[in-house]
Amino acid sequence: MGETPKTALLHQIRRSSRSVCANLAEAWRKRRYEAAFVAKLNDCEAEAAETQTWIEFSVKCGYLNVEIGRELYGTYNQILSGLVNMINHSESWLMKH
Repeated sequence: MGETPKTALLHQIRRSSRSVCANLAEAWRKRRYEAAFVAKLNDCEAEAAETQTWIEFSVKCGYLNVEIGRELYGTYNQILSGLVNMINHSESWLMKH
């Protein structure tokens, strides 16, 4: 039996949202090296934006309530804001030698 479109979207949201957390954990451990740290934060930013896209699709397809979709989308806006701040001020997050 094939995967339904609703299930496929759910899997994508789970994958990308988990990837935000996993990439942030990796970034945190790479704070010794600014380029590696920023690269992982950029991966987090991309995955968070992807999650927002899947949330939008879920709402537009009627799989997710509009209000819940707005709340989730707003949460990811806050996450993205924090990530962009960390990227733009990466030197203040680096481990001191």
